[in-house]
Amino acid sequence: MSKISRRDFLKLTSALSGALALSKLPSNLSLLKSGESPSRPNILIFVFDAMSAKNLSLYGYKRNTTPNFERFAKRATVYNAHYSAGSFTPPGTASLLTGLYPWTHRAINDAGLIARNLIDRNIFRLVGDQYHRLAFSQNLWPNYFFAQFQKDIDEILPAGSFSQVDYVFGEKFNKDLLTTQRAFDDFLFSQGSPPKSLVFSLIERISLHRTLAHTNQGGYPNGLPTLNNYPIYFRLPDVFDGLMSTIENLKPASLAYLHLWPPHDPYNPSKQFYRTFDDGWSPIEKPVHPLGDHWSPKSMYNFRRAYDEYIASLDYEFGRLLDFLESKGVFETSYVVITSDHGEILERGERGHVSPLLYEEGIQVPLMISSPGQKSRQDIYSPTISVDIAPTLAHLAGNTIPDWREGELLPLLGGQELSERSIFTLYALRDSAFEKLTKISIAMRKGDHKMIFYRGYYPDGDKFELYDLPNDPEELNDLYSNNSSIAKALQEELLAKLEAVNAPYKS
Repeated sequence: MSKISRRDFLKLTSALSGALALSKLPSNLSLLKSGESPSRPNILIFVFDAMSAKNLSLYGYKRNTTPNFERFAKRATVYNAHYSAGSFTPPGTASLLTGLYPWTHRAINDAGLIARNLIDRNIFRLVGDQYHRLAFSQNLWPNYFFAQFQKDIDEILPAGSFSQVDYVFGEKFNKDLLTTQRAFDDFLFSQGSPPKSLVFSLIERISLHRTLAHTNQGGYPNGLPTLNNYPIYFRLPDVFDGLMSTIENLKPASLAYLHLWPPHDPYNPSKQFYRTFDDGWSPIEKPVHPLGDHWSPKSMYNFRRAYDEYIASLDYEFGRLLDFLESKGVFETSYVVITSDHGEILERGERGHVSPLLYEEGIQVPLMISSPGQKSRQDIYSPTISVDIAPTLAHLAGNTIPDWREGELLPLLGGQELSERSIFTLYALRDSAFEKLTKISIAMRKGDHKMIFYRGYYPDGDKFELYDLPNDPEELNDLYSNNSSIAKALQEELLAKLEAVNAPYKS
């Protein structure tokens, strides 16, 4: 008898679990095959990881990165000053899913979990069980939240769905996703360097390399797109084909949260877009920040070029999805949401998003929402934030808006433009989720002004920066030292907010 490899075992168990799940599905027709409009509008949420609004031609970027997102915008409400409440995946995604700021939900670091007493405060619960609720994320961090919300989600697709290679092990045990993914994928089979388990990680890598050696990686000059910490490799066309198939088989009415890895690093554009932006152009050079990684200008140019090309590759496939949604009449019966969990910093010597630097590239993200039957573009220019999305979806689903929410209803979708409201983005990676926030940076936007606050990073104490965004969109002219009344008022408000959110916690 021939031996069964680990890879074959995983395929077999996955196939068996899939067959069992399918055998239990009700026989009612799918969303697109029913021929009838659902009694409630469908809600499709597309989250593109680490997509900065500042790099999208949709929002005025010099390079033509997003012609198909611009095509979608012609039938959507476009929010032109939308922010994430967190600057990397756990806090940013948790705020999007809960309508709570990071200092409340406490998913502020690599532990990445929402406070247990708050897990019923999520978009899946808010839209209610009258919806078929589906969740999918290529990024494993949101899967930890799905595990916390499991009783409120009807269907969770594995992170490796639609992929060429999937060596994520913990997801095979879908009764306890959180424990098994932490135990297996974050420990025994960790892809870090050095590996956390010398024995099991080595076995994993040998098996993975054998599989990759027999996988067609053509069409991607830098290799197949992949996650930077987990062994999942995919082709963008396959992922979008999978999304279209998933949407086509949704039951009315459905909420689908669909979180894609691109354009998160590593930036792997397809052959069609590889080097298309090798045009010598770079944005205005900005001084290297003392808290940045001090990358050279040449490196920053290459990072930006590859990132822009990866966005263009993503946009091309999004164009196919857009054609599909139009041809199937989805826009007539559905809210379609396009956003991101955080941006990507490619300036001041910094590259990435796990950083205390909270400039616009890192925290301003796209938000577009197409309402059922919408035919024209509408623009909102007042600031909005990711915590606004969950209560807005509850409202659009016809449900009660929760009184515990920390966001507002989005303008034109039940809310009003609030140009002078205060919104916040928090970075607290080094802090405990169970104690006061002590080593942090906070960005506060109010009206035209933005203040950035640093605590615990400088030996001589707290630091503040202040920018007038309409007149200084590149954030080059720090106005804080002018000692203006605006600076004093914003500083007082920000520090009062920090004192209030720290009050329930021990020192």
